[in-house]
Amino acid sequence: MSTRTLIAPARLARPGGKAAYRIVLGLVLVLFTLVFLGPLYWLASSGLKDAQEAIRTPPTLVPGTFTPGNYSRAWEVMDLSTLLLNTLYYAFGALAFQLVLDVAAAYSLSKLRPVLGKAVLGMMLATLMIPATVLVVPQYLTVLDVPLVERNLLNTPWAIWLPSVTNAFNIFLLKRFFDSIPEELLDAASIDGAAPFRILWSIVLPISRPILGVVSIFAVVGVWKDFLWPMLMLPDPGKQTLNVGIYSLSNGVPVNVLIAALTIAALPTLVVFLVFQRNIMSGLTAGGLKG
Repeated sequence: MSTRTLIAPARLARPGGKAAYRIVLGLVLVLFTLVFLGPLYWLASSGLKDAQEAIRTPPTLVPGTFTPGNYSRAWEVMDLSTLLLNTLYYAFGALAFQLVLDVAAAYSLSKLRPVLGKAVLGMMLATLMIPATVLVVPQYLTVLDVPLVERNLLNTPWAIWLPSVTNAFNIFLLKRFFDSIPEELLDAASIDGAAPFRILWSIVLPISRPILGVVSIFAVVGVWKDFLWPMLMLPDPGKQTLNVGIYSLSNGVPVNVLIAALTIAALPTLVVFLVFQRNIMSGLTAGGLKG
């Protein structure tokens, strides 16, 4: 069985064909690398410059004045330790709620098959087509006066946690993975007398670690990088997230120190991706085929 490639093997076999192919491939890879890593390099290097060099036009490629003290100054001036702890608190709280409620929703849609389950899933996926900014106003009004309980959740963690639970994309990922689990395995457990919750806890969740890891990463990163919603919900400076806190304290701070603070804010999510990139890809493709 022949393998189909972008360039025919006959063309590669011509004199200079492989050399031209490698040169073009190398140029494309270098171009895409510069496009994606260029802004990150500018962010990290500008945090090492002094204030005048940081705003120079055109910008310098290599810092002429190496001042790593900008990072320690940003940590102290902007109280990044408090903002970091606040963000971790909100992120892992959202993670706990998403793992419990999104797993339950995906499991019920996949294995319990409730009445109108397909319609519910379709409406959930339809919300992915709606821009997030369109929902800001109704969500804000709901948080100010929660129906039934009549509570104002402004400046509380619930204002961050509850809206993050309704994540249709994560529910879809979990459902797709649960669909790939053989029905015979669950039927055997049911014959042995296991209830649906016991099947979920003892069988489904242990073999769903790859997709649970992906959902966990998405949940934490989603809260970490969010800016507009925490800015509306957390006006109290002592309760703000990392991104919102840096924005609130940016007045009067030198540009190089501000860029250093932004670099520190971006570093945790980059580290998470570099460490878990294989787990992310394997988890996203784990439910692609039924075994």
